[in-house]
Amino acid sequence: MSVDIKELWVYLAASPLLWLTLTLLAYQFGAYIFRRCDCNPLLNPVLTAVVVLVFLLKISHTDYQTYFRGAQFIHFLLGPATVALAIPLYRELAVVKKAFLPIILTLAIGSLTAITSAVGIAWALGGEKVLLLTLAPKSITTPIAMGISEKIGGLPSLTAVAVVLTGITGAVGGDFILKSLKVDDQMARGMALGVASHGIGTARAIQTSQLAGAFAALAMALNGLFTALLLPALAGFFN
Repeated sequence: MSVDIKELWVYLAASPLLWLTLTLLAYQFGAYIFRRCDCNPLLNPVLTAVVVLVFLLKISHTDYQTYFRGAQFIHFLLGPATVALAIPLYRELAVVKKAFLPIILTLAIGSLTAITSAVGIAWALGGEKVLLLTLAPKSITTPIAMGISEKIGGLPSLTAVAVVLTGITGAVGGDFILKSLKVDDQMARGMALGVASHGIGTARAIQTSQLAGAFAALAMALNGLFTALLLPALAGFFN
């Protein structure tokens, strides 16, 4: 029986659809647990899916390149999914127009804080230049972050890991931090989650309220644009 299972696994592992299917199932499992536990942010579906997939990759001795060949279709969908976040933003467009100046000020301060905090902590801990450049774009969405990282001399694959960890951290701990600081305004909460933790934080904001989701989507998009323009110019200071 064990021989048959092993042979079956070898056959399935050769198909790129295996890891695509397992990724989707892992996320659905995470979403199920999330709903069953009253949407507890500590049980974020992305976090659960990552844990499940890491466990599967570990016990199956599958390397990341093999996994990515199957799951790259999901990676491709990151772009369209980011664009689709314009829908909740459009629904709240009138409110966004009224808060234009606070949005720009929040974006500028938040983007600079995200960059300098990551780089500053890594520098204080003795990180090398390549690590500093790799971590600098960690608070923007993955496709943009990887492109910026490659352009300024970082490691795009490691940047992607930092982006995912940043997003999960914001989605899991963002509500707790904002409540502790007594930030109740949905626009402010959305901006904070969108700037600090990009798409994963935006997904969490959408679960909270439509208004928070709209401002998170706006913050994520503008933060990506602002960082893409600012970071290559700042990269010269790392030399």
